[in-house]
Amino acid sequence: MYTNNAYLNNSTVDRKDKSKPLVITMCGTYKLYTKPKLPTWRPRGRLDFQLLYIAAGKAHFHFGSDTEETIVPAGHMVLYRPKEPQKYEYYANDQTEVFWVHFTGNNVTNLLRSYGLTNDKKVFYCGFDSEYKTLFQSMIKELQMCQDGYPEMLEMYLRQIFIKLQRHFHSSITITSSRTAAEIDRAVSYFSEHYNEQINIDDYAKQNFVSTSWLILNFRLYTGITPKQFIMKKRIYNAEMLLQNQHYSINEIARIVGYDNPLYFSRIFQKTKGISPSEYRKNV
Repeated sequence: MYTNNAYLNNSTVDRKDKSKPLVITMCGTYKLYTKPKLPTWRPRGRLDFQLLYIAAGKAHFHFGSDTEETIVPAGHMVLYRPKEPQKYEYYANDQTEVFWVHFTGNNVTNLLRSYGLTNDKKVFYCGFDSEYKTLFQSMIKELQMCQDGYPEMLEMYLRQIFIKLQRHFHSSITITSSRTAAEIDRAVSYFSEHYNEQINIDDYAKQNFVSTSWLILNFRLYTGITPKQFIMKKRIYNAEMLLQNQHYSINEIARIVGYDNPLYFSRIFQKTKGISPSEYRKNV
């Protein structure tokens, strides 16, 4: 399991802070590889707010019932408010990657409402924009380093996440047609399962009796990215997982995730992650 967390004043104590409108107290990330299960159970909730971003895989939540399970897939966020019971699990088999932040303040409820995060929003789709991960990673680093002005920087990063969510809420498609929702859900499932194959978007659209332009437009509105970008992100994410296993060569990993040309795979990986596959492996 990979974890990278940060805590205000090195304290994990749950607390309120009414000194400012918005105060970030802790943040972090988990990525499960080998640990079979990571559970969280807070029957009385917390005193602060918690925002979780499922960046990859899926998470298992229990809202209002210990027995009933809600599976939240990647591309969604979950918002817990103070004193709400929290029970959820991550499983290695799901290849879960999650980012989280806890925050408090004297005006948080009104602040959230101003960004469109009203009380009815507990689980909501936000898309796969890589900037979400970047902003969470920036908060973690800022809270770990505690350089001059870090509380303001933390607030700025969190507000950027709120603004991105607000823009997404305004621009997202309102899927009133059950057929539209079913078609996009089917496409997401198909691309997720067959990402390592040679998928032709035109052929897929034709086989499902929709136009390519319709598919791309609604897929982007629904997920925040195009089908090709979605497939590439799935390939690069799974390549990251495989690079942490020394049993596979980089050429083998390229073929496993769907690239026949290892050099092309390396170029795509470096363009996406900022470093080459071999450098990524060394860093891990």
